[in-house]
This record gives sequence, C-alpha cells and structure tokens, in this order.
Amino acid sequence: MLKRMKKKVKAALICTIAAGTALSFSTGAAAKEVKTQPTSYQTVTEIEDWGPAITKLIVDLGKPVPVNSLTTDTFNVHVVRSDSRLASPFLEEGYRKVTKAYVADKNGNPAVKTGKYAVLEMEIGPSVTLGSPMNFDLGSFLNDWTESEYTITQQKDILTPAGKVSGLAVDTYTGGAIELVDEFSTGKASYDGVTLTYADFTPDKDNKKNPLIIWLHGMGEGGTDATIPISGNKAANFASDDIQSNFGGAYVLAPQTPTFWMDGFTGFGDGTSKYEEALMELIKDYVAQNKDIDPNRIYIGGDSNGGYMTMLMIRDYPEYFAAAFPTCEALLDSLITDDQIQSMKNLPIWFVAAKTDTTVPVDKYVVPTYNRLIEAGGSNVHLSLFDNVVDTSGLYKKADGTPYEYDGHWSWVYVYNNEVSKTINGKTTTLMEWLADQSLNHE
Repeated sequence: MLKRMKKKVKAALICTIAAGTALSFSTGAAAKEVKTQPTSYQTVTEIEDWGPAITKLIVDLGKPVPVNSLTTDTFNVHVVRSDSRLASPFLEEGYRKVTKAYVADKNGNPAVKTGKYAVLEMEIGPSVTLGSPMNFDLGSFLNDWTESEYTITQQKDILTPAGKVSGLAVDTYTGGAIELVDEFSTGKASYDGVTLTYADFTPDKDNKKNPLIIWLHGMGEGGTDATIPISGNKAANFASDDIQSNFGGAYVLAPQTPTFWMDGFTGFGDGTSKYEEALMELIKDYVAQNKDIDPNRIYIGGDSNGGYMTMLMIRDYPEYFAAAFPTCEALLDSLITDDQIQSMKNLPIWFVAAKTDTTVPVDKYVVPTYNRLIEAGGSNVHLSLFDNVVDTSGLYKKADGTPYEYDGHWSWVYVYNNEVSKTINGKTTTLMEWLADQSLNHE
C-alpha cells in the first residue's frame, strides 16, 4: 500500500514539474524578448496556366525558431505593385492571404526541429492580381516584369526556448527564384540588322541525339527580355519532367521578337514577317552549335502571333521540320494559296484552337486551312477544336461551381499541360506523344 502511494506521489510530482516547465517556457518566453539579426525576404514565382504568380515568400527571421511556432496569423503580408514603363507606375496595393506558414531552411524546405526562415504560402488564382509579378501594358501591347514590394509585419509573438521574437517588420528584398524559368539560359543573335533574343533549355547529356522543340511566343511576349516568352504564359513547362519524359530529354528554344512576329513588309499580318529570315538563321545556328540535336526531329509550334509565324515557317521551309503544332494560329486562310497547301500537306501538323476564340475566329483561320490540307491528301494532319478553354486542375471555379473559364483565345493552356489528345490508330495519343514520334527519317 505504502509503495503504491509513493508511486502516485512521484507521478504527481513529475506532472507538476512538467507543467511548471511548460508554464515557465510560455510565460518566460512571453516576458523576455530576444534580439534578432537583420531580416529580409525572397520571393518564389511559379508559372501558372494564366501566367506567373508569386506563390510564396521565404522570410529570414534573423533568429532560429522551433517548428510549429508559426501559424497563418503570425504575419500579415502587404504588397505594392508598380510598372516603371507607365507614366503613372502605381498599379495596386493590398494584403495577400497567407494560406500556409511553416519554419524552413534557407531554401524553403520544411525544418525538422528549428529553422531561421519562415515560408509564407499565399493565395493565388487567375483573378488574384496582387500575386502577379507581370503586367500587360495596353499601350505597347507587351508584358513586362513589375516591381512587387512586400512588407511582412509580425502580428503574433513567436515563442522560442530563449524568449519571444516579436515586432518584426520585414521589407528588405534579397532576390527571388522563378521555378523552371531559372533552368533556361538566355542569349541573342543578329542577322542582317535584325536582332532576336531567345531562351533555351538544355537536357542532361546522355550520349544520344535529342530532339529540339521550338516555341514561338504570342503578341504580348515580344521585347528584349527573353525570360518573358517562357513566363508570360506557361511555355517554361516544356522543360518540366512530365513533358521532357515524352522525348527522353529535349532541347527547347524560345526565340523572341523585339516587336511582333506579325510585323509584315506591307502591313500587320499580311502573310509575311520582317523576322522570318532571321528566325530561320537563328534556328540553323542553334542546331549547328548543339551537336547532339537530332536534325531529323526538329519540331516547331507557337501560339497566336507565334502560331502565325509557325505557319509561315512550315509554309516556306516544309522540308526542314519534322512536325508542327500551331496553336490558335493567326494566319488568315485567305492568305494561303493552293500551292502552299500542297507544299505543307505532307508535313505532320497538329492544330489546336477553341470555338470561343474571338481574337482569331476559327472559321476564318484554322478550320478552313485544316479542311484544305485534308482535302489535299494530308494523312497526318490533326485538329483539336475545344468547345472553350477552362481550368482543368479543379482548383478554380466560377460562382456556380463550374470550372473557371479562360478567354477562348487561350487554347495554349491545353498545349502546355499536354491535355490535347485524340485516338490515332486505335490508341489515345497525347500531342506530346505524337510529336515525339515524328521524324524526317521515318520509313
């Protein structure tokens, strides 16, 4: 009996000590403020279906803190967006919603016990403009990176064994990362007075020939910053593991025009381009400089303005490319002669567009051109004509619960996500699977 009582007293004492220690930690931490080193933040940008979004901040707290010491209410996040190209640069400001907060290392990886950094993930979406690091200027009709100035203000104490961290106001920016885009290099080349910039992705060296995917940007991605053609929409995704796996590794070349591919010699979209010869020279030079590119597997595609340029390239160099995938292409069918249809009909082509496209109505552009190619005997010519363009991730919906709907011109969304497919020879085949199978030396 006495032995059992001693055990109970001992257990109660242990509980009292533990409770006292916990109380001491919480009240002591609340009573004592610890000093921190200088604070700062970095941004992490990801390219979404609608374009780039700053998805998270990595905040240097200036002091290691325990895991589980942060909540979504620990900080509020304010941003001011501006575009230095504009006469009045200010665009908007406001508070971003923090959806997740956790302690991490300097690279943003969740910490095991303690970490000196806080990762703040934030709400994003096709209509959440506060998260966008890019702006489309209606004056120039070009996208460009904006200035996004963040202030991260602490709202609740962070408790540590040494005391509390409180009162942080972080507004020093030390750089940022853009996922996938950072895996590309950039360059420029000039031909007869025409300078083209470009972004390119190089696959891992594998002692074999690799195909080349050429992507030509749309109207809003011209200029001299070659990161914009792969960031203004999701073209960087050609370097993703999902798409690269279809090719066993592929080069990606994204040339950029200083203005618009549709700048013709007599007018805009007149069936010519001031950049066509320079573009072809750039492609040939790029292939020559990268000896492991398979010259039999060079594929070309592009959206809108880039779809227009894709049509010009396969019209004038039909023997050079193994396949083409023009998307919402903007070359009027009335500008394509019967002889040009004959020269293109044997080239594997997969057109992509949406019926709701009011920018380049399909009945004046892609549909009659596709029909003419089929009538001419094109045996490997395909058309994926979507009813509209909607979010397929399931993350974004309209008020009635149906999928969020994008502008009908944005059929490139399906291309970047490899969500274009059809039954070919009895098998469901995606666009990228089909593309990877095309070669000039097929028997």
